[in-house]
Amino acid sequence: MTTITEFNSYGEELEKLVRLKTAPIAVKMLEKEADIPKEAIRPKTDRGHHLAQCQVFALTRRKGETIAMLKEDNWCWAPLIGYGLVPPFDEETISPMIYIVENMEAAKRVFKTFPRFEQGKYIGILTAPLKTASFKPDMVLIYSNTAQLRSMLMAIKYKKGKLVKSEFDPIDSCVYSIVPVIQSGEYRITLPDPGEFERAMAEEGEIILSVPAAKLEELVSGLKSFEEIKLGYSHLNMQMMPDFPQPPFYQELFKMWGLDVRE
Repeated sequence: MTTITEFNSYGEELEKLVRLKTAPIAVKMLEKEADIPKEAIRPKTDRGHHLAQCQVFALTRRKGETIAMLKEDNWCWAPLIGYGLVPPFDEETISPMIYIVENMEAAKRVFKTFPRFEQGKYIGILTAPLKTASFKPDMVLIYSNTAQLRSMLMAIKYKKGKLVKSEFDPIDSCVYSIVPVIQSGEYRITLPDPGEFERAMAEEGEIILSVPAAKLEELVSGLKSFEEIKLGYSHLNMQMMPDFPQPPFYQELFKMWGLDVRE
């Protein structure tokens, strides 16, 4: 069983191994108010305002804040539905504008696949920087650039020989990066949506890797393996060199195929 201290260590190691610009986010779905740590900020109660969930992710990863978001703290519809904090839409209440599609037929198709938790299962969501979280997370969000993502995907593939599979919706990233991951226990890649860009400072080059808590050790271990053989993120440099030095397994393959090899 992974301890809180070990989770904190994973947060520090991830930042160093992939040179992340912002902190990985520990995420826990809240079942009761007793699960909220004393240091957690409640936006409406403590600061007298509401926030969108993407803004909370930004405050956590950029400013290191621990924040608990319950129904009354929210200022955006998607997490209220996706996290099961309010009754779900039905085919009478959906509209094309909600899902930003052309017509009702398209809205109905999105409605049928929109991720959501059972209503009432959770009362809210808790976030903190992984390296300082005082709780065990259900999952972790990592905001990176695509080169950093590539290194993390290499580490995941290295450990299990499996590829990360994702579907991409250009909106509602606060839902797609959380709900399917907790439901399936699998990694997921998500594009920050327009709201994250406009209201939560997500940069144009950022992308989100969602990591189930049970897979954090696997990810960090894989990254360390590549770091040891100098194929980690910090060792990859741009070059345009003809006949570049080939790794030994390249040379063996080229010999087998009767192609030129430069020892």
